[in-house]
Amino acid sequence: MAKVFDSITEELQKFIANQQMFFVGTAPLSHTGHVNLSPKGLESFRILSQNRVAYLDVTGSGNETSAHLLENGRITFMFCAFQEPPSILRLYGQGKTILPTSPEWDFLYSLFSPIPGTRQIIVADIERVQTSCGLAVPLYEYQGQRESLVNWANKKGEQGIKEYHQQKNFVSIDGLLTPLSQVHNQK
Repeated sequence: MAKVFDSITEELQKFIANQQMFFVGTAPLSHTGHVNLSPKGLESFRILSQNRVAYLDVTGSGNETSAHLLENGRITFMFCAFQEPPSILRLYGQGKTILPTSPEWDFLYSLFSPIPGTRQIIVADIERVQTSCGLAVPLYEYQGQRESLVNWANKKGEQGIKEYHQQKNFVSIDGLLTPLSQVHNQK
């Protein structure tokens, strides 16, 4: 049932564009470390080319993806069709974190609609593209994006977000440093 592709075809790009959410998976090298799987929404995913993607990463309770990418670069994206027809798409690749201080930031950030609380952009070079049937994925009706995180970020303000990053986003749950901590330590 699974099909493997060398790149994200036009048909698969259309499938991605029709999904309201996606999942990001990363893991540390240590076999005792925690595998991270995060759901994402807010229209934050972009296809940069047939083998390169990016998403606008907003502030969260942790920063596992960024810590894992700094350590080993491995990343997987998964898109599931929750409406007909059933399908699952996985993108496997090597990723990196782009911070607002990076020379790439201005160009990449211009590809997105601004989202309050944005902390970084995750960019990945895709090495393997794989589809599978998705026949066991339940049907769900899309009602809309949640505004809770946007409202939280607006209430915190820019300084409050920076303080939150220092408290919650500099070190992973396994003790790995994130790029945010490295930029802070260089100041």
